[in-house]
Amino acid sequence: MLQFIVQVALDTPLDFYFDYRWVGESADSKAPVRGQLARVPFGQREVVGLVMAVKESTDVPSGKLRDVIAIQEHITPLTEDWLDLCAFAAGYYQRPLGEVALPCLPKNLRVSKPAALVRAFKALDKELPAHSPVMVNKPALHEAQCKAAEAIVNAQGFAPILLHGVTGSGKTEVYLQATEQFLAHTHDAQVMILVPEINLTPQLESSIRSRFPNMAVATLHSGLAEGERMRNWLAAHTGRARIVLGTRLAVLASIPKLSLIIIDEEHDPSYKQQEGLRYSARDLAVWRARQLNIPVVLGSATPSVESWQHGQSGRYQRLELRERAVKDAVLPAVRLIDTEKERPQDGFTAPLINAVKLRLERGEQSLLFLNRRGYAPVLVCDSCGWLSNCMRCTSFMVLHKPERRLRCHHCSLELPIPRSCPTCGNTDLQPLGRGTQRIEEGLQQRFPDARILRIDADSTRLKGSAQAALDSVHRGEVDILIGTQMVAKGHDFQGLTLVGIVNPDTALFSHDYRASERLFAQLMQVGGRAGRTAQKEGGSASEVLIQTRYPQHPLYAAVVAHDYDRFAAALLEERRYAALPPFMYQSLLRAEARSLEGALDFLHQAASLLQCPHIVINEPIPMTVTRVANVERAQLLVESASRPALQSFLKTWMPELRAIKTSVKWQLEVDPVSI
Repeated sequence: MLQFIVQVALDTPLDFYFDYRWVGESADSKAPVRGQLARVPFGQREVVGLVMAVKESTDVPSGKLRDVIAIQEHITPLTEDWLDLCAFAAGYYQRPLGEVALPCLPKNLRVSKPAALVRAFKALDKELPAHSPVMVNKPALHEAQCKAAEAIVNAQGFAPILLHGVTGSGKTEVYLQATEQFLAHTHDAQVMILVPEINLTPQLESSIRSRFPNMAVATLHSGLAEGERMRNWLAAHTGRARIVLGTRLAVLASIPKLSLIIIDEEHDPSYKQQEGLRYSARDLAVWRARQLNIPVVLGSATPSVESWQHGQSGRYQRLELRERAVKDAVLPAVRLIDTEKERPQDGFTAPLINAVKLRLERGEQSLLFLNRRGYAPVLVCDSCGWLSNCMRCTSFMVLHKPERRLRCHHCSLELPIPRSCPTCGNTDLQPLGRGTQRIEEGLQQRFPDARILRIDADSTRLKGSAQAALDSVHRGEVDILIGTQMVAKGHDFQGLTLVGIVNPDTALFSHDYRASERLFAQLMQVGGRAGRTAQKEGGSASEVLIQTRYPQHPLYAAVVAHDYDRFAAALLEERRYAALPPFMYQSLLRAEARSLEGALDFLHQAASLLQCPHIVINEPIPMTVTRVANVERAQLLVESASRPALQSFLKTWMPELRAIKTSVKWQLEVDPVSI
């Protein structure tokens, strides 16, 4: 009979492994191996952990040593490459390995349901098609696309490639044809394609499945049912799925034969996880490509400043797609409407209304973009100045008129709209500002016969509703589309010739130094939805109209000229002068407590724990939204011009932080995307 000590990583905040005893049932029993999943007792529960080592002895007294309940033998062990990826993520983002590795796995694996695992394997055998990488309905590429696809396919070893293509330039087609050649070159190769948001996966998945009808495709994102996520994860882990499509969580999936990584819309902030392990899927994908010595493609019409700098310095190979893929399709003309001269009525200027009217007459589609959902950001009393503040947050409650509710978008508190002012009793309460619901109401009044559709987080709460709404736009059943950032990227609306951007100016005055970068990307992306097909005879030229009070702002000048290069160069120079990323590396320590004083006191204590050369520890300050759900929040920014120096500091600092006895909840974010 065999007996070993098994070291297991568990999903706990404790930064060490747990020792268990494994006893074989017979002399022929196979000992556990590193990378297997094990069901073990933990307190009063049974949990699934990851076997990290198998040894013959332990320092744990035999009376306290507990036995492994079972080893998950149905699944091949997770590879050393995958374990190294999780170890790197744990080290870089300063989290225990168990908190990184275990949540990456499907819930049905972590709760150890053998029956569910058996069903998943049976479903795989029935569902997965033969491995044929032949792509059907393959269109001819234009010259720049051919050069880009050829460069990707011919890349040797670790090769980070920045594919900078204007909206509608055919980046997706480059991805697919490069994928075909990678899959054909090696019979068991796998390709991972990342997209920033769940609502972008159905369209791309449908395209991939139709183009590769005999190729197994697995999709991974948080919107899947647990059984489906389990089957797709197993398809990737066993190598049966040759193409793995997913959102940021897919970057940590087990893909043993990974040969190419593609990151679409690489600039998108959605690639940064904002809770739990706050990792950047884009950055981990690049590290994973380096680890495996394979190419990684970062595609965008508006690359992140960090990626652009790498392209400028030669660290990334830069490929350009300067023209639209469809013959005779051109970039839309961008025109600024000065709202100081053209005063808006109900949020719309006369030139914008006239442009929408023209598209309706010609049977073309229009998109009005406003990245603010609800009816109005705040309800106000003109008599006494009362505002609809959230009683639990330092923010306003947003008016949702169709539901007759006030709703806080931070803590989700909902209240009925008051019949009169709670302070003075005035019954004439007025909405201040505009959201997508109010824009929809105004358009319905102006164009009562038009087919108007609003797509935002409120109108697409039900599962599948977002895709159903987008499908109706694609079928031409919508004349005017109103949307937030949900419709700003990745969608190919064939009949859309006009984009109207209602109120983008607020981002110009944000405290966040990344706000201008995000606004530029947003304007370029949403504007790129227009004119993706050749202009029809007698039809309208594609056009983007931006209503602004600041038409002379350099950002808008770059948008009008479709000049990302100039904008990025100016932004990099500004960041260099201000010592901001990518020329400075940052970490952010956030604290939450019942009182703001408690949160700030903890951060002051944290700041005094350790002093280190080349490290700048800034003063603790309250967060912009200081209170959320009656919890006070503050933050402490730590900076360094050297990434290794910052990482070395954090590795020494974290044990000191964990040793502080406090009721304050705190978390550390490395490379924060918002401050």
